Amino acid sequence: VINITFQTSDLAKLALIAFLARQLSQRQEKMDDFKEGFLQIIWPVLIVCALILPANFSTAAVLFATSLVVLFIGRVKFKYLAGLIGAIILSGSFVFLLSYAVPIEKVLPRFGTWKARIETYFTAEETEGMADANYQTEQAKIAIATGGITGVGPGNSVQRNRLPSAYADFIYAIIIEEWGSVGGMGILFLYLILLFRGLRIVHKGTTTFGTLLAFGCMFSLIFQAFINMAVAVNLFPVTGQPLPLLSMGGTSIWFTSIAIGMILSVSRSLNEKQPQPELAHV
Repeated sequence: VINITFQTSDLAKLALIAFLARQLSQRQEKMDDFKEGFLQIIWPVLIVCALILPANFSTAAVLFATSLVVLFIGRVKFKYLAGLIGAIILSGSFVFLLSYAVPIEKVLPRFGTWKARIETYFTAEETEGMADANYQTEQAKIAIATGGITGVGPGNSVQRNRLPSAYADFIYAIIIEEWGSVGGMGILFLYLILLFRGLRIVHKGTTTFGTLLAFGCMFSLIFQAFINMAVAVNLFPVTGQPLPLLSMGGTSIWFTSIAIGMILSVSRSLNEKQPQPELAHV
């Protein structure tokens, strides 16, 4: 569409959050029932994340984490969520160990990339096929070190010409290079303000659906932002997640704007006098 690649995962993210909000608001009386409450809601989450997983592991992981938090806020019992997380960790560990004996890349072509990124991050050694990711990480470190406290000034970045994803995945490193640690902390502070304002809207929500919808959209944006910034400062393996509202275009900025619009829509309805069913974790 007008020379922009359409990422269906961005659409799926908002659709799944809206689905969870609707289902949880309609099934509040059944949340204690494992079969009628939990299973009926979790299956669509697993299916959507499984469809996204082969092409984009990080997006699937962010969406799954967001879904779990929304479910927790929506009064799903913690023991159900803990059991699901435990099962997925065990399954993932088994597949990871199995990959040393069986060529899983034939089924999941990008599995080798995910595995190499994890191994490279924890061992600090260059794994075969990961030279590009290591190069990006090192250049991001140089950009941050060059920026210092006050930065080199707007438009004076050198590393932006060397980082392949300077305006997308590693835009935060370039911001720190040009604006320094002060600018980096300023960006973090702005996201914390967005988090605070989102939580206020959630706290004042007049309906269960609106409360969960606003929380899901807000948490997804902030969680994605923190992951991007953690990758830029080498606190997390390379994921490819953009920085909301700052990374260069594509469908990400479209759906980020839609998510913010959904939050504002909930905020607009706060004056409507409707009783709000009690949510255990809000």
